[in-house]
Amino acid sequence: MIKLWMVTSLQLAELFVSSLVHLLYGFYIFSSAVAGDISQTLNDYLFKSNVDFNDVGEIGQNQSIVEGLPPIVLVHGIFGFGKGRLGGLSYFGGAEKKDERVLVPDLGSLTSIYDRARELFYYLKGGVVDFGEEHSEACGHSRFGRRYEEGQYPEWDEDHPIHFVGHSAGAQVVRVLQQMLADKAFEGFEETSEDWVLSVTSLSGAFNGTTRTYLDGMRTDDGVSMKPICLLQLCRIGVIMYDWLDISWLKTYYNFGFDHFNISWKKSGVRGLVDCLMGNAGPFASGDWILPDLTIQGSTSINSNLQTFPNTYYFSYATKRTRRVMGMTIPSGVLGIHPMLFLRVFQMSQWKFPQDVSPPYKGYRDEDWQENDGALNTISMTHPRLPVEHPSRFIRSDSECQTLQPGIWYYKIVEADHIMFIVNRERAGVQFDLIYDSIFQRCRKHVFRKIPQSLPNQSPSPRSSPRKNNFVH
Repeated sequence: MIKLWMVTSLQLAELFVSSLVHLLYGFYIFSSAVAGDISQTLNDYLFKSNVDFNDVGEIGQNQSIVEGLPPIVLVHGIFGFGKGRLGGLSYFGGAEKKDERVLVPDLGSLTSIYDRARELFYYLKGGVVDFGEEHSEACGHSRFGRRYEEGQYPEWDEDHPIHFVGHSAGAQVVRVLQQMLADKAFEGFEETSEDWVLSVTSLSGAFNGTTRTYLDGMRTDDGVSMKPICLLQLCRIGVIMYDWLDISWLKTYYNFGFDHFNISWKKSGVRGLVDCLMGNAGPFASGDWILPDLTIQGSTSINSNLQTFPNTYYFSYATKRTRRVMGMTIPSGVLGIHPMLFLRVFQMSQWKFPQDVSPPYKGYRDEDWQENDGALNTISMTHPRLPVEHPSRFIRSDSECQTLQPGIWYYKIVEADHIMFIVNRERAGVQFDLIYDSIFQRCRKHVFRKIPQSLPNQSPSPRSSPRKNNFVH
């Protein structure tokens, strides 16, 4: 009895600390965005700039050249946001400014991988987001969502493919989207194919799930439902209240993406709120949200329907903030790990699957999942491996980089935590520029199928083989 009381007390203490740390960090990000937005507004008001007419002509000329380049699309992860949200704050730390044509879509931050992939398609092609009749009925939400009057890249097709860069869950969103393109899953767009995607670059990508989902409150026995008392339950209540109150200026700054569930008090009333809180309705009742997709079981289920395609180039940067000492996995220092992630780095490095629960897949070993970056296990980020191992090659250093082939996941392991390369550019230092410069340089100079695109003020490169390119860092 005493032992049970002590364990419960420790669990409640851990829940309190975790909740407080996440709440404070969320408040810090939100307040920073508001402060930055106010500062920018005052600056624009006090120092209105005059544009020289000669510069306008030059801008127009450069714009026409830039429009000939395929976009590089940066896809955010869980709790993320795109351009236009949180004021002038950049999820990717301003990395989008490193290239002439980068798109940063704002997708649901907590919506499911499936829903986000559907939204990403219409963001690029234009139109009303169609989640599909069968899926919408099964998950209890409206079939149609946000309207994009004009797509960001309406000419997107096999002859005008796109480079995608996904952080965390964003990498899995891109893979699901590519499979949808291959399966011609968008009504009215029967000509889609997997070759609409030229390259996929993953930055701390959530390919095979994470044991952190169980620490945060997902049940280990099914990977779908939540424990009655956990961090995710607090998150669930907060999200439901946020969406139900539907305060317009707040949702202009940040939106979890559940508008198609019609949770707002204007549509559901008090009864709708009670149903959502009791778990009888809404995304958390149907399981159509991001966390079930990030469990090992959920990721394995998604991966069972996804392919690595032979004409697409795949790259992955897996991150870790742990090291092995005398056979044990421990955090690699203190200062290099964000305060919000340090506790989770330690917990994930020691976590073991309960003995009374069947392991998530045949051959599962706890020690394989101990290396992590505070949010994802390093083994999960390298390349898709569950339930079937996809072709891959581990790159230890730049000198090992040989001629590249499509259809193979080339991956490196980077010493960094999960949020090193997002939001706060100064925190990552020179490593931030090295990572993103290599990604953009590869997209623009070394990955193409036909004739490589020329950058502004550069001559086109010689014709290259569609199957061989150099992996440059």
